[in-house]
Amino acid sequence: MMKHRPTELLTTEEMARADALTIESGTAGATLMEAAGAAVAACLRQAWLPRPVLILCGPGNNGGDGFVVARLLKDAGWPVTLALLGEKEKLSGDAALMAEHWHGGIEPLSRAEPHKAAVIVDALFGAGLSRPIEGEVADLVERVNKAEAPVIAIDVPSGIDGTTGQALGTAIRADKTVTFFRLKPGHMLYPGKGHCGDVILADIGIHADVLNKIEPKAFINGPDLWRDDFPWPETNSHKYSRGHAVVMSGGRYTSGAARLAAMGAARAGAGAVTMLSTQDAMDINAGHLEEVMLTEAADGETISQFIVERKVRAGLIGPGAGRGVQTKDRVAALLFSDAGAVLDADALTSFEDNPETLFQALREKDVITPHAGEFARLFGDLAEGQSKLAAARMAAEIAGCSVILKGSDTVIAAPDGRAAINANATPFLATAGSGDVLAGIVTGLMAQGMAGFEAACAGVWLHAQAAASFGPGLIASDIHRQLPGVLVSLEKSANP
Repeated sequence: MMKHRPTELLTTEEMARADALTIESGTAGATLMEAAGAAVAACLRQAWLPRPVLILCGPGNNGGDGFVVARLLKDAGWPVTLALLGEKEKLSGDAALMAEHWHGGIEPLSRAEPHKAAVIVDALFGAGLSRPIEGEVADLVERVNKAEAPVIAIDVPSGIDGTTGQALGTAIRADKTVTFFRLKPGHMLYPGKGHCGDVILADIGIHADVLNKIEPKAFINGPDLWRDDFPWPETNSHKYSRGHAVVMSGGRYTSGAARLAAMGAARAGAGAVTMLSTQDAMDINAGHLEEVMLTEAADGETISQFIVERKVRAGLIGPGAGRGVQTKDRVAALLFSDAGAVLDADALTSFEDNPETLFQALREKDVITPHAGEFARLFGDLAEGQSKLAAARMAAEIAGCSVILKGSDTVIAAPDGRAAINANATPFLATAGSGDVLAGIVTGLMAQGMAGFEAACAGVWLHAQAAASFGPGLIASDIHRQLPGVLVSLEKSANP
């Protein structure tokens, strides 16, 4: 069977190493710079006919790329204005070489007039910026952002940290960003993602073999990351061979969340799903559940016995569970069983006063699914001063299990350092109950034997894809109803 290669994400340091390894293997740095500038120029020429373009060049390699763009567009008949931060004579290395090849005028950056340009190219700093943009350059960035002309950023918009996605002071807001070889986390994490516009990935001659030496551990979340582990049923499967999942219901008036989760688990392919219900919610659950089985099991001892007797592979507690001692007791029953655990919502916040107790019980195969508020209740100020990617990784190491740090730029992290950033989210997912369905989907995949990290990544992608396929008007119950269509497409792509 062909193994699919996931799409790596490279930090700015890892990308610099990719450049260095390529240069060491015999490709000149100037060749890479020429290819980068050519990719940006091609992007402009594909989008527009010749028109006045303002190219803002910084003092480093990003500015060198800008000089290449200026030369190629001028040769193609574009009216080019090039403004440089600093003096041409102080440029060094490949940037100085490309500046020598430019035979047009060079204006001081202070004289740049973004409001007069039809297109603006941001070649100021790219990923090389290490301190906040201030002073006259910050003023220029604000003028660029107020201009009506579309902005094309080279590598990352100036002012955005390519590794964290954080803005260093002010930052360019681009309509398009052209980057090279591999995307960086900053292209996918907010606020950086919101500054990039459409991101175009260009091949500039760096061979994928360099990744074997770099060994990146961050990826774009998509089917190529987990497709080889996806649990399609065998031709001789039966419901219990496909895996038995349990979802623990809350009380009578909060049981809807668990029902949404149970349907997510069933749609994701679990062969059998049982709702373990408190006594007071039995009748309302029975009135709403058809495909999902129902058993009264509210205390830890009964839950433990059921998991053993019915060979349950994965369980979920949290949606609508209620905070307190009873939920802690049910969480413990799940975590001290052989079943994999997915903990969400109240199952997490019930431990906010003593999270270490939860962390000690969690196992590598388990998954927790906090949003930002729940994350802060468990991990305190861990996210302060950190990128979302770094915070999720640190949390996974502390908790000893995979973490889904939810949001418009959801990050999934494993305790061994692997991480993925999701790219297919839709804003229509911002609706009550959508997280419950997600937790159920992950549980359903784990019940079929998928490992925690892979199940978390697949669940997040499937959840977002199902929501996107519905679009406006989405409510949580629509997500699991859209899931079969997404799975059909996934199966076809796996077996073309």
